[in-house]
Amino acid sequence: MQTRYHHAIRDIPAAQWDALFDAGYPFTRHAFLAALEDSGSVAADSGWEPEHVALYDDSGRLCAAAPHYRKHHSYGEFVFDFQWADAAYRIGCEYYPKGLCAIPFTPSGGPRLGARDATSKAALARALHHNGAMCGLSSEHILFAQPDDAEALGKAGFLLREDVQFHFRNRGYASFDDYLAALSSAKRKKIRRERRRVQEEAGVHFRVVPGDALDDAAWARIYALYAHTYHVRGQSPYLREAFWQQYGRAPGTPVRVVLGERDDEIIACALCVQGADALYGRHWGCADDIHSLHFETCYYQGIAYCIEQGLSRFDAGTQGGHKLMRGFEPVLTYSLHWLAEPRLHQAVEDFLRRERAAVEDGRDRLESEHSAYRRAEGGASGADAR
Repeated sequence: MQTRYHHAIRDIPAAQWDALFDAGYPFTRHAFLAALEDSGSVAADSGWEPEHVALYDDSGRLCAAAPHYRKHHSYGEFVFDFQWADAAYRIGCEYYPKGLCAIPFTPSGGPRLGARDATSKAALARALHHNGAMCGLSSEHILFAQPDDAEALGKAGFLLREDVQFHFRNRGYASFDDYLAALSSAKRKKIRRERRRVQEEAGVHFRVVPGDALDDAAWARIYALYAHTYHVRGQSPYLREAFWQQYGRAPGTPVRVVLGERDDEIIACALCVQGADALYGRHWGCADDIHSLHFETCYYQGIAYCIEQGLSRFDAGTQGGHKLMRGFEPVLTYSLHWLAEPRLHQAVEDFLRRERAAVEDGRDRLESEHSAYRRAEGGASGADAR
C-alpha cells in the first residue's frame, strides 16, 4: 500500500473517507473535520497543521485513513504530556512538532483508524508508527482510541496509556424519575434540590433544540456565551464562530443545543452532538452565576434527553469526581504513544506501566465504593441490579 499525507481533509472525497469509519460516531465524519478546517479553528497558525494519513492500494483506491495533525503545542488534546515535553528538553531534544492522530478539541473515545478490513488497519497502524521518524517528528500520539484500534496500534509498537472518564449509561429508564429511583436516597435528594434551585427558584426553563432549527439571533447569543467561558480565563475560544455557522446550522446537523431561558432570554447553553446511540456534551456557556446551573445545563438535561430519545450513553466530557455523585460511572479511555528518542520512550514506558495499574485500581474502587446507585442485595449497585 502507498502512504500519502493530505494537508486538507477536502483533498479526500467525503464519500471515500466516510466509508472507512463508523457512521454512528459523528467526530470522524468528513463534514465535522472539514468544518474545523474551513472555519480556521484547525490550521497551521493555531498549532494544528492538518497532515491526514491515507493508504491507497495499487489501483488507487483508498484503503485506510486517519485524522492526523502536526502539532506545535499540546493544547486542546485532553491527554496531558507537558511533563514528557519538559523531560525531552532536559535531555536536549525538541518535543515539538509532534504527530497527533486525534479529533481536535474532542475528548471522546471512538474510531481513530478508518479501514476497509483488518489488514488495512494493521498497515495504517504501522504507517503511523513509521510516520514520526520519516517526517522528523519527536513522537506520535493517538488519543481516545477505541479498543480494537488500541490493539492494532499496540501490535505496531505503540505504548498504551489509560485514563478514566465518567459516562451516564441508560439502562432502559422510562423517565428521569425512574433514573433517580436507582440512586441512593442522599444522591437522589441532592439532585432534586439542585434542579429546584435552577428551575423553580431561579426560574430558568430548558429545551433541547437541533442546531438547524435556531435562527441568527439565537446562534449569535449561543456563541457569545460559549466564547465567554474562554474569555474569563484569558483565552480565545478553540472553535470559531464560523465553525458553528457551517456545522451547527447545516441541514440535518447532529448538533443539539440545550437552551436555558429566563424571561425569553437565553442565559445558559450546552452544545452537544448526537451520535447513533450516544449524546456527546462538549461546550457550555452562561450569563448568570446561578447555583447548580452548570449541573442542570450540562448534566441533567443531557441525561433527560438520552432517556427521552432512547440513547444508551451520555459522554459529558472530561473531569469527573463531581459527575460520579450524579449518576455517571467511570469508564476507561485509551491513548497510544511512540517517542523517537529511545531513552524517553523507555522512561515513558516504565511510567505508563505504573500509571495503568493505578488507574485501573482507582476505577475499580470508584465503582465499588463511591457509586451513586443504591446497593442491591449481594452488594451490586442498583444500576447493575436493574
